[in-house]
Amino acid sequence: MQQNAYNSYSSMQKDSVSGRELEASVLTRAGLMLKSVVDNWHSNDRDEKLMEAIKFNQKVWSFFQAELSDPENPLPKNIREDILNLSIFIDKRLFDVLAYPEPQKLKIVIDIDFNIAAGLRTKPEVA
Repeated sequence: MQQNAYNSYSSMQKDSVSGRELEASVLTRAGLMLKSVVDNWHSNDRDEKLMEAIKFNQKVWSFFQAELSDPENPLPKNIREDILNLSIFIDKRLFDVLAYPEPQKLKIVIDIDFNIAAGLRTKPEVA
């Protein structure tokens, strides 16, 4: 009986870690897309690449908003609220960049994408 419980927990941990890794990969891609736009700000296809990167980031953060708004989400309420607030900030920043494009405005979103991805890649401590 104890072995079955362990196997169930172990399986759940593997799913959780792979889900975290997937989220980290997607956030890293989102940050890299924005960083590429910033690094190539004066290129002829900047507007197209900027729109593509912003749309991708919006989809990623919309997914997080939907997941975190679910009452069944296992994260503690305060963490869910903090990430939701962060997502609202990112939405506002991305809309601001669409209206008034400036490369320095994207730095904070890039940093957030990369930092959240790094946090997802760290192994949670086992109590």
